[in-house]
Amino acid sequence: MTIRFPVLIPALLLLLSGCGPKEQGRVLKLAHGLDPSHPVHSAMVYMADRCKEISGGELSIEIYPSGQLGSEQQCVELLQIGSLAITKVSSAVMESFTEDFKVLGLPYVFRSKEHAFKVLDGEIGNEILLSTEPFWIRGLCFYDAGSRSFYTIDKAIESPDDLKGLKIRVMKSITAMAMVKAQGGSPTPISWGELYTALQSGVVDGAENNPPSFYTSHHYEVCKYYSLNEHTMIPDVLIVSLKVWNKLSDQERIWLQQAADESVPVERELWAKSEKESLEIVEREGVTIIYPDKEPFAEKVKGLLDSYRDNERLYDLITRIREVE
Repeated sequence: MTIRFPVLIPALLLLLSGCGPKEQGRVLKLAHGLDPSHPVHSAMVYMADRCKEISGGELSIEIYPSGQLGSEQQCVELLQIGSLAITKVSSAVMESFTEDFKVLGLPYVFRSKEHAFKVLDGEIGNEILLSTEPFWIRGLCFYDAGSRSFYTIDKAIESPDDLKGLKIRVMKSITAMAMVKAQGGSPTPISWGELYTALQSGVVDGAENNPPSFYTSHHYEVCKYYSLNEHTMIPDVLIVSLKVWNKLSDQERIWLQQAADESVPVERELWAKSEKESLEIVEREGVTIIYPDKEPFAEKVKGLLDSYRDNERLYDLITRIREVE
């Protein structure tokens, strides 16, 4: 992959050092696009506090939320050139670097959240985290980003048959489009920022996302049915610039990785709380929550997973994930 330099960030930001000295110790800059109220941001604050604590102040992290240093794509580009130390992205974004990340976005590749956590916390997850090193990016850990499920304006989705004839908004992803099509829906790629209007005007009949996103986007004001079929569990990933990582001492790397690892259960707890609160709020606002049998949905996409048999690496990952107990 060709490294593309960001053109929208002021030149001054390119001079920011991803890891630089302060009065005492080294400072790593972490930037992301989330609001400070987001559970993932709270987990990163915990990581920063732990990093400073376990290093005795010799290694600290400065956090720049809300897109202060650029968009998600721009932060990734800054990471690649070493001008930024750490950022958070969806695993879906990392598919453009290595196919290993593509497996995390396949429908029903995980049997449950517990199964997903075992995979991500184990050998397979570590392989995927390190697969982007040729592109000057190293994964530190995975964060829970919930399960994506269907929500619709005026039709309850209790089985895949209910999706027939419905236009469902999806991310601009070949996998996401194939997943909706396999279940009988008509996939319609629309940007996230334009989705509320598209739902309101009937351009699409529904969409799919996790409960906190359904709530914070105010899509519940238009869509009154939310079917928790949980077709994908695409995690977020915390990534560090390999150029910055290579400048750290062995001890500094240990401190950073430890702080990241310790933030994972904190983030998962915060995320679970956010999911519960989001579902309670949208239900109070008149949304019907549906808990369908997931097996018919999973059956519809089996052919999609089997279509990767000719891709030796990807199908090996699928097989190994299925074997994790």
